[in-house]
Amino acid sequence: MIIIGHPWIKSQLFRKVFSIEDIKNSKADEIVLLEPLVDSHAFAQYCQENGIVYAVVVNSLNDAVFANALGAKYMICEEESALMIQPIAQEYLFDTGVLVLIHNEKEISKIVRGGIDGVIFAEAIC
Repeated sequence: MIIIGHPWIKSQLFRKVFSIEDIKNSKADEIVLLEPLVDSHAFAQYCQENGIVYAVVVNSLNDAVFANALGAKYMICEEESALMIQPIAQEYLFDTGVLVLIHNEKEISKIVRGGIDGVIFAEAIC
């Protein structure tokens, strides 16, 4: 299981971006975070074309399929969506990891039982 943002585990920060300029100004050790794919698909294309590691918020199975096709490293979604997306991601061997946003470590055991790729703590996002 991937665990991002827990104080015991070193991980990269996820930087929210809202423009191409924000993407260009992100640090090399940060993962660019795009918010809903429906609103940021042009940024996803830019990242893919320029070899920029990025994550994207997804709200549907269609978004998940497109996020994978657009080369996202991670997709972040609510637990309910993750439970629907994860089996499809495994069936089609997605390269994109499925992460659920959590706020405390007590949530990890619930997510791991669902077979989800990983979790990201809110503190890992700036």
